[in-house]
Amino acid sequence: MRERLLAFLRIFGPGMLVAATGVGAADLATASFAGSHYGTAILWAVVVGAFLKFVVNEGLARWQLATGTTLLEGVAMRLGRPTMWLFMPYLVLWSFFTGTAMMSGCGVTLHALIPVFDDPAHGKAFFGIAASVIGYGCVWYGGYRLFEKLMAVCIGIMFITVVVMAIVLWPGIGEIARGLFIPSIPDDGGLGIQWTVALIGGVGGTVTILSYSYWIREEGRTSPAALTDCRIDLAAGYLMTALFGLSVVIIGSTVDIARNDAGMLVALSDQLQTHLGPIGRWMFLLGVLGAVFSSLLGVWQATPYIFADTLALIRGRDAGTSLSTAAPAYRWYLFAMATLPAIGLFRSFQDIQRVYAVVGAFIVPLLALALIILNSRAAWVGAEHRNRPLTVLILAATLGFFVWIAVR
Repeated sequence: MRERLLAFLRIFGPGMLVAATGVGAADLATASFAGSHYGTAILWAVVVGAFLKFVVNEGLARWQLATGTTLLEGVAMRLGRPTMWLFMPYLVLWSFFTGTAMMSGCGVTLHALIPVFDDPAHGKAFFGIAASVIGYGCVWYGGYRLFEKLMAVCIGIMFITVVVMAIVLWPGIGEIARGLFIPSIPDDGGLGIQWTVALIGGVGGTVTILSYSYWIREEGRTSPAALTDCRIDLAAGYLMTALFGLSVVIIGSTVDIARNDAGMLVALSDQLQTHLGPIGRWMFLLGVLGAVFSSLLGVWQATPYIFADTLALIRGRDAGTSLSTAAPAYRWYLFAMATLPAIGLFRSFQDIQRVYAVVGAFIVPLLALALIILNSRAAWVGAEHRNRPLTVLILAATLGFFVWIAVR
């Protein structure tokens, strides 16, 4: 009985990892700020965002289990290796700004918990670099299994503390139901649309969606028989993402926030202290720390995988060949991720967040387009695993949604 329970619980590993990696400081700031300004009326946007990312990630897993190749390998094999040359500079640019955003979020939160510097900028830089070094050491020396255990602890902290606080600040079932089931976009001179779109686009990650390919390989999921496990796993992961995002919006709706940056999360914790006392402030900051450090760990562990995969495909590696975290390309890129983005710590978080959000948003419509092309050919994935009409419709809607964002 105990072995069956443990085997069942292991199903939820990679989905929880990709969900936690997709929730960073920028996403928390967006959800808190949107909740503060527009209340619970935009709760539905969190659910829509999580659902869209679930559909994209399910398609990624379906391709990989049906063909034995990652989505990047599939794109290179079916659409041509030059696509990897186009993807590589985008990945490097995204890595730098994402790394800076991860360090900034951890630095600001840790300085709020341990205010040993008079200048917040110095505290952000010191603690941001310290968090990066710790994350680097855990990934370099601990491998996937230590990473998985640390992520479980971070996920537990972030989920329990933030959801409990949302329950304490619960505005009432009627208000929550209206925000979830009666979609509306606040009329605020166009800003309501922008923040609703940001909430949908920011839920569940961007490039980090590709991480799932490598984590299910680490778990030994390599055949179509594992597709059901992946669907359950992803559904649980994005359900957790949605609940966490809903909780942050609810918490944000109880206070008035005038800024939108990583420091805003600290300002929010200070305001919560007036409602819930010092314990409430500490609980919220611990939840934020769990979220931003788990995101940093996930990015540090998975992005070098994506880089090594892309580089190997450019060099002509055959698709389907497994990568290792001991590969030189993986190790060098991990070191670069943990060090070079620290340069950006000396710029404002809001500037970094803006560029990070813009750069990251490009990948989701590209993934949707790739999945429409690759998974719609029975000759490539088999009749059993090809896209159904509803899936194509949802992926096309995802593509159209992000294109609409881009042209606005």
